Amino acid sequence: MRIDAFLNESPMFTVNRAARRFDSLAAQVLASDGLGFLEGLMLAAMFFDEPAPTTPSQLAETFATTRGNVSHCISSLEAKGFVQRTIDPKDARSYLLGLKPQGKKCALRVIRAFDKLQAEFENEVGKTVLNDTLRTIRQLEALVPLK
Repeated sequence: MRIDAFLNESPMFTVNRAARRFDSLAAQVLASDGLGFLEGLMLAAMFFDEPAPTTPSQLAETFATTRGNVSHCISSLEAKGFVQRTIDPKDARSYLLGLKPQGKKCALRVIRAFDKLQAEFENEVGKTVLNDTLRTIRQLEALVPLK
């Protein structure tokens, strides 16, 4: 197609295509636990923050997503028995998140899967190239402010 030359030089298209492939890969890796990529990331984040509880606002900020996306993921994780919500004793308008025992086990599986993928990427392209690529992607991302 005539657009191929543009697409081959387009960082937006390349990053978008890579993101779709990574989403597909994450879905395959996390399918046994019935998790999406963002759900897996949230479990990992809560695991690393323990014993301190996590707030939905912290998750939204950390993963650069909306509170609505976080709420949807939390509801799904709660329905699967991985997460529990408790009302924040300091502010009854908000709640705190914690992992249930099944959530901790699942978080460990997710972390292992993410570590394995990271090791595969590093082995395939090398740590230095991977770090340089991440730095470049972050520079491009910084050119487009969130609104």
